[in-house]
Amino acid sequence: MADFSSLGLSEWLIKQCRQLGISKPTPVQENCLPAILEGRDCLGCAKTGSGKTAAFVLPVLQKLSEDPYGIFCLVLSPTRELAYQIAEQFRVLGKPLGLRDCIIVGGMDMVTQALALSKKPHVVVATPGRLADHIRSSNTFSMSKIQFLILDEADRLLEQGSTDFTKDLEVILGVLPAKRQTLLFSATLTDTLQQLKSIAMNKPFFWESKSETRTVEELDQRYILTPEKVKDAYLVHLIQKFTDEHDDWSLIIFTNTCKSCQILTMMLRELNFPTISLHSMMKQKQRFSNLAMFKSSVYKILIATDVAARGLDIPTVQVVINHNTPGLPKTYIHRVGRTARAGKNGVSITLVTQYDIHLVHSIEEQIQTKMKEYPVVEKEVLKILTQVNVTRRECEIKLEATDFDEKKEINKRKQLILEGKDPELEAKRKAELEKIRAQKKKFKEKIQHNIQQEKKRRKRHIQKKSEQAVK
Repeated sequence: MADFSSLGLSEWLIKQCRQLGISKPTPVQENCLPAILEGRDCLGCAKTGSGKTAAFVLPVLQKLSEDPYGIFCLVLSPTRELAYQIAEQFRVLGKPLGLRDCIIVGGMDMVTQALALSKKPHVVVATPGRLADHIRSSNTFSMSKIQFLILDEADRLLEQGSTDFTKDLEVILGVLPAKRQTLLFSATLTDTLQQLKSIAMNKPFFWESKSETRTVEELDQRYILTPEKVKDAYLVHLIQKFTDEHDDWSLIIFTNTCKSCQILTMMLRELNFPTISLHSMMKQKQRFSNLAMFKSSVYKILIATDVAARGLDIPTVQVVINHNTPGLPKTYIHRVGRTARAGKNGVSITLVTQYDIHLVHSIEEQIQTKMKEYPVVEKEVLKILTQVNVTRRECEIKLEATDFDEKKEINKRKQLILEGKDPELEAKRKAELEKIRAQKKKFKEKIQHNIQQEKKRRKRHIQKKSEQAVK
């Protein structure tokens, strides 16, 4: 296996890596580093926890050390939390350079951010929406001399259907120089390769992890088949079991909505589990504060929506529990990738109801691995069932009293106004789209029904013919 010096990395950077405990390059670093240092664009696809961030941070710092000036590198991230984590890696590895970085994400003061951008930091790490807002509203900074554009979790940034992301990216790409290096990294890259190739124009080097599986071998992937009404009791039973047996373990529980995330957090607190949450309805300062407390093990249980599913690297996380079965296999891959990182072991458990079997099959097909059933003593779960269900209902009533749904609606309207859209027109447009979708669905179902009827008719006809032939 190659070492960092044979890949062309400078001695000062190798020393920084050693101080962080990074002694050997991972496969994604070994393959992508030389190509990036050569000046080529790069598309890197590797499993979660395989060292993708360092694969682009190290060559950027090396090039920056040769010619430090202005805004040298722009990194785009789909979530605010991931943006802070990337900036932290730049800061730590680039300390000997006196690296100046700037984080531009939503939920923070725009004036302070504009001031930071005008001071020409070397590296800007941003979420596309907020950076596009700055480009539209300010002329105090220039990105015309940027050498590197990096898209981390590139597939999420370029996802079909994410029209807001796409519009914001168009605004950003419009102010960047054509002559630049473009680096794109993700754990699930293949879906949007055609789009990626159109953005990376400079003889792109493409590397994808050769492994058939999309999750790491160290991850023990399990499922529990449970009726919908008993799901929360299974969750509480699992948390109790893991906290009793391993007091140094941290757990992330993923759920599909902000409301569900809030209710589960309240419920677990009522049941005396020290729990914090992370979802997009929270104020940004609260999100950072909660994440910091979870990272430093002040709290060992984090309930989160998919804002925490990508890129977050928290070494103490030993268990990931999916409270709902993800609808997309790639969402599952990113969620369970929060454990078993950098060669460590980890466990993922997915709570599967009778309605989710088909989702599990498509996940298994994608990850090329069969999930094993997690053994649970049903009697133990039934003992706590009534208490858990009553506690959950109490928490739902408490949350309804806080106008949680109304706040969500107000936040949506605020966001539309900030984007220059009329909330009333948008609501009408949405209703029209729903109507069209419903009509399409009805039409599709009618066609399917007709096909089935025709198949049955033909079958009967063939049967009749064969019976007549026998006679």
